Amino acid sequence: MTIKADYLVVGSGAMGMAFTDTLIKETDATVAIVDKHGKPGGHWNDAYPFVRLHQPSAFYGVNSLNLGNDQIDQTGWNEGLYELASGAEVCAYFDHVMQRIFLPSRRVQYFPMSEHLGDGKIRSLVSGQMSKVAAHKTVDASYMNVKVPSVRGPLYDIDDGVACVALNELPKISRPAAGYVVIGAGKTGMDACLWLLSNGVDPDSITWIMPRDSWMLDRANIQPGEKFANSIVTGTIRQMEAIAESSSVDELFDKVNACGQLLRLSDDVRPSMYRCATVTRAELAQLQRITNIVRKGRVTHISGDTIQLEKGSEPTSAAHLHIDCSADALERRPILPVFDGDHICLQSVRTCQQVFSAAFIAHIEASETDEAIKNQLCTVVPHPNSDIDFLRTTLANTLNAAAWAQKPDLQKWLANARLDGFTPAPGTRQPAGAMPQETMSRFAQVAMPAVGNLQKLLGEIS
Repeated sequence: MTIKADYLVVGSGAMGMAFTDTLIKETDATVAIVDKHGKPGGHWNDAYPFVRLHQPSAFYGVNSLNLGNDQIDQTGWNEGLYELASGAEVCAYFDHVMQRIFLPSRRVQYFPMSEHLGDGKIRSLVSGQMSKVAAHKTVDASYMNVKVPSVRGPLYDIDDGVACVALNELPKISRPAAGYVVIGAGKTGMDACLWLLSNGVDPDSITWIMPRDSWMLDRANIQPGEKFANSIVTGTIRQMEAIAESSSVDELFDKVNACGQLLRLSDDVRPSMYRCATVTRAELAQLQRITNIVRKGRVTHISGDTIQLEKGSEPTSAAHLHIDCSADALERRPILPVFDGDHICLQSVRTCQQVFSAAFIAHIEASETDEAIKNQLCTVVPHPNSDIDFLRTTLANTLNAAAWAQKPDLQKWLANARLDGFTPAPGTRQPAGAMPQETMSRFAQVAMPAVGNLQKLLGEIS
């Protein structure tokens, strides 16, 4: 069977959905979407039941449809901040987008439970039927390779009889364990610890295996709405001032930490990881209740009585429950050109803002014709990993924003894009949470010295 479409989008995860949404809203193109999952949403279909967004729902999903109700949480550790959609809400949202927007448009064909074999060939995982998509362009929406623990087993050895599970299994617990061992210090590990604490587990019963401490973002600084606008603008300017005034990398982190833009678990340990994890001050206070933190590198082997690590060992028992949170959900991938002939590779053009990036790339595809200009506007900002990546992504974000600011039409699009709550443009609706126009000159004054100093510090490191 031959399927005709202007674009073949490989992957119906968040990026594939956001790209398709903008493309069909701004052009008359037709799209064929293929995905191995039975429903749109990508890794959200495999995530643990208690997962939630780490950023407000207002900044997630597709451009044309709100996710959530723009409500502020009244209870819990996110109290006072904008709502965070649950995994179930995200999956239902993307299914709604597919069933109520994409397919009724008659310009999108959807092939779930199917794999792309390359060269436009797709095969049903259920029937085995082979099809060919005759498309002008192929969009790789799976390149970021998002993985969750439930689909990627541990990379360390586990002896028989050792209880080691992914987070998906935690809500199935039927009796208390002698203790809980959380393996991994990223977002997933934080979620596991917070889930245990929220269910009344004594923090002294939790052992947290932390190969690297992480710099974290204060979620209060990543909020839509005018309620937070002034504090966010002030915080952003203070961060740029701190960066501009720092004479070393250590001083930079100390200053940015002091002005509240970066948080850390312990004042006694300098983090070496930065993965865009966000927490509230209340969540951080909860995590700090856990005192049995093991900083001996990664786990290599778990036996019935010992956890072997790269730099030592830690006792355990067969009665302990080990929770694997070590999957690299967003690994660093080699940078590829976003636009390469008849191939489009979706990657981040603003750090840790994948859905915004996908919608932005679709807009550039719809509005620009010169490939060199397209790639210039879509300079890739790789997903961060180390602490130094905070400097790299801050620099890349600032340079991208400066390039976008030179194009009035693009500024107008950004100012009216739901997924971008931070770009104002003269004469257009100012998005909720955007930097007030009168402060732009002040930001520009501090941004350029900060850019120069970031380039200097990164040059010294290399």
